[in-house]
Amino acid sequence: MEKRKLGKSGIEFAPIAFGGNVFGWTADEATSHRILDAFVDAGFSFIDTADVYSRWVPGHKGGESEAIIGSWLKKNPAKRAKVQIATKCGMVPADGALKRDHIKWSVDESLKRLNTDHIELFQSHKDDKATPLEETLSTYGELIKAGKLGAIGASNYDAPRLAEAAKISKEKGLPRYESLQPHYNLMERGLFEGELEKMTIGEVFLSGCEFHEEIIRGAGNPFFLESLRRVNSIRRLFAYRSFADRDGMRRHVREHLRLLEVLETRRYAEAAELMAKHLQRPLVAGLS
Repeated sequence: MEKRKLGKSGIEFAPIAFGGNVFGWTADEATSHRILDAFVDAGFSFIDTADVYSRWVPGHKGGESEAIIGSWLKKNPAKRAKVQIATKCGMVPADGALKRDHIKWSVDESLKRLNTDHIELFQSHKDDKATPLEETLSTYGELIKAGKLGAIGASNYDAPRLAEAAKISKEKGLPRYESLQPHYNLMERGLFEGELEKMTIGEVFLSGCEFHEEIIRGAGNPFFLESLRRVNSIRRLFAYRSFADRDGMRRHVREHLRLLEVLETRRYAEAAELMAKHLQRPLVAGLS
């Protein structure tokens, strides 16, 4: 299977990643474990999660996804060498989430939940303008030297701030963001297709693109394919039901549902074609 490098991070993986926000949300622990087994057995290796997944579910506080991945690794220790784990911090609190003390605490908590001693890619989940970029990047440098992190990436940054971070990394000799995971999907493309896409700080890891049978059919794992279809469908319906309860979101929801109707009717053919085109872009390292 073709593999792609993630910037200069040393990370290399087949260009499809599993977005772990469903673990503990629309997929319970047993189902999540079975999907992870099938994912790895099919030849894939990159698993993406975050410390806040899935705090939006009533009764959850965040970290549920990481904990499920950790329990899977505890049950299957040999699988750790077969996967690369990416996680994130910085979504909460609203200000100061990327300060030195909070990053260090977050990394240690993620390591505990994930049942591992290192994380291949650690990402700033969103920009924290209340914290100097140099403080954030130097903290990551300390954690990389300590062996807790392999490389760092950014998520939900705009182009000017990403450029500023790259400049500081170069001038100060600090770790650079090797990847970008922007908010991007079939309906919402404008945040990435513009200045962000033109930047060459590293590699782009497109989030929000869902798995489709035409993309991974070659894996030949019926359970994996069916599980992904079911989890993605449940996730979409749950999300759209939540959106519909918010003021001003009904038009947004109707547009999404119309798109979904087209995708379902045409058996994801158009979505698969679009994803294939994304993978041909020079900067795109993977889809989640």
